[in-house]
Amino acid sequence: MSATLSSARPRRGRPYGSWLRGAAITVVSLVFALPVVWMFAAAFKTNVQVTDPSVGLWFTPTLDNFRAVVEAGQIVRSMGNSLLVGVVSTVLSAVIAVPAAWAVGRFSMRRTGSVILVARIVPAISLLVPWYYLFARMGLVGSYTVLILSHMFVSVPLIMWIMISFFAGLPVELEEAARTDGLSAFGAFWRISLPLAAPGTATASLLAFVFSWNNFMFALVFSDDRTQTVPVTLFNFISYASTDWGGLMAAASLITVPVVLAAVLGQKYLVAGLTSGATKG
Repeated sequence: MSATLSSARPRRGRPYGSWLRGAAITVVSLVFALPVVWMFAAAFKTNVQVTDPSVGLWFTPTLDNFRAVVEAGQIVRSMGNSLLVGVVSTVLSAVIAVPAAWAVGRFSMRRTGSVILVARIVPAISLLVPWYYLFARMGLVGSYTVLILSHMFVSVPLIMWIMISFFAGLPVELEEAARTDGLSAFGAFWRISLPLAAPGTATASLLAFVFSWNNFMFALVFSDDRTQTVPVTLFNFISYASTDWGGLMAAASLITVPVVLAAVLGQKYLVAGLTSGATKG
């Protein structure tokens, strides 16, 4: 009888715990969603309405901000630049980092893992002066090449750090069986481990692309008017005398769409990759 009562007690707390968890999730979601909602709403307001607290979410929307931003042409060009730099830097980083992460995870290269961690924690701003001097001497400042290389400095360690634990969590017996059948070590990686690591690769690549898309510091220092990316273009809406809030919010809304679409389309791989990386290795 006592055993029955003790086993029934935790069940009484489940509805309360579920309600509390749901309330906490709702509060956190609202905290993160409200600035985004305000941004999208402000994109359809005039500058006067944006700075008027009494307007709120009830107003007559206008498309003038989007029309002005698109007709100016700079935001469209910079979105193309960001897409080019983000895709190329992410693909090249994945090509380098994924096999390297497999080698580190499979062969227990602890020193290499420590070097990767150091590369992750070194502030990138500390490298801007030597990088600028080096790239200026090579004549690369203002080119796509320097943006891609600078983004890869962060993307390669990021992808490796995520994928090391992922590969370490995959059953090594599968690769051993493949090698028994005649495959080389790289062949076992290419045919066995790499397909199994697709969710983790997709997750790491998506995070690297988001970093590249949002990066402001590298683009501000290394780009010019021709290679300017979206964060720098947004910064141009802010001047010393005034700020074009309507245009700024419209441009910010436009550049948010590609990242949101990428996250939605890759949601299945993103969730699988994050959960696998958190529970394995």
